[in-house]
Amino acid sequence: MSQYHQVASALMDIEAALRQLHLWQSEPPPAEALRSEQPFAVDTLQFEQWLQFIFLPKIRFLVDQEQPLPGQCSIAPMAEESFRGRQLAVTELLAALENIDALLSQ
Repeated sequence: MSQYHQVASALMDIEAALRQLHLWQSEPPPAEALRSEQPFAVDTLQFEQWLQFIFLPKIRFLVDQEQPLPGQCSIAPMAEESFRGRQLAVTELLAALENIDALLSQ
């Protein structure tokens, strides 16, 4: 299986985990919130919003266009920090994020 197929599958796993946790939103945040220049848009978005509205679409576009993928990725540690103290069972989401980190850091 090509790296593109593996990454596409991992992106679907992330989306499924977000939906299972009821973190998937039907409406996007305001456009100005999506224009943040901070890492993970920490100044304007919740981490799960960044995943849904910035990370997933950007990586899906690269996969669909077979463009070069990021050479390094370290999202899982940010997720762990973001979800610390929240009453959510995020094990599957963290596993999916660790998988995408590994795939993009090959």
